[in-house]
Amino acid sequence: MTLIIVVILVALVFEYINGLNDTANSIAAVISTKALPPHLAIPLAAVANLAGALTGTAVAKTVASGLVDTSVVTSQVLICALLGAILWNLTTWYFGLPSSSSHALIGGLCGASLATAHNNWNVIIWSQPAADHWWHGKGLLWKVVVPMFTSPACGFLLAFTFMAMLYLVLQHARPHSVNRVFGKLQLISAGSIAFMHGTNDAQKTMGIIALALVAGTKAGVFVGLPHWLSFLQLETHEPQGLQIPIWVKVMCALTMAAGTAVGGWRIIRTLGKKMVRLHPINGFASDTASATIIAVASHYGIPVSTTHNVSAAIMGVGAARRFDAINWTVVERMVWAWILTIPVAATVAYLTVSLFRMIGWIP
Repeated sequence: MTLIIVVILVALVFEYINGLNDTANSIAAVISTKALPPHLAIPLAAVANLAGALTGTAVAKTVASGLVDTSVVTSQVLICALLGAILWNLTTWYFGLPSSSSHALIGGLCGASLATAHNNWNVIIWSQPAADHWWHGKGLLWKVVVPMFTSPACGFLLAFTFMAMLYLVLQHARPHSVNRVFGKLQLISAGSIAFMHGTNDAQKTMGIIALALVAGTKAGVFVGLPHWLSFLQLETHEPQGLQIPIWVKVMCALTMAAGTAVGGWRIIRTLGKKMVRLHPINGFASDTASATIIAVASHYGIPVSTTHNVSAAIMGVGAARRFDAINWTVVERMVWAWILTIPVAATVAYLTVSLFRMIGWIP
């Protein structure tokens, strides 16, 4: 029982730090353009994320199955995976670099599983292509690597095209009128990207907690608990049938919102000021493009990084103005953070398992 509680607490710490990163991405544009003040943008992000999280479980299922052999996943493995992700997320947040919490968690899960399996690489599922469509396949290749490159590229191109069309249509419009109209429209686009973040990216911690509850239920950890604690029991026969309890979704959404309120400003400044100077029309275009890409991915059950999509879309609207409008030095630092996320988080989780094995906590 103690281990389950530790998993939940560490998962909530990860979700809080996720608020410093991912949720800040979803409201970076609307705050940077002053279309919405922070004290209103944060509740908007929290409510929209919660609503989105209630509509699907794509990422939760991917975390729960399809990446590693679930027979080696224990509470200790989940704790080590989360610690690897937390350390990397804190590092990138400190330097104001948007990075993918999903990829950090995936890297941590792979590293912890590999160490637990005593370097048996077969524990990591690399590729299990589906017979019908590639997006139905399992493994790191289809669920992580391919979307890692294709979704930001699509986000950049869509935002570039959308912004170019808006410039063409509104070239004779008065700037004041454009800012006023798109300042209002940005409220919709910001809500949309936060909602889509919930449908896809916000479910990773929910999946981890649900996995811990399922493992505890199967192990009989909750037998004999008072009736009012019966909500902790979560039964499932297959990982694909994993259902995320409402209380887990609400708890994770509120924790994520708290993280955004306390420390999301570093990421917001990077995306909305340091990389590209945004106006309401730019924020609307980038948020709309990001939300569209994530919506398509969620429809086909493809987990993608909100961080990568939002960042690429902002680059796209900046490039539509002119390529030198983008601070390419900041972009280079961001890309290196994207590349290093999975291997660094995996290494930290691997070393954590090794350390815990030395002190006898993990066999």
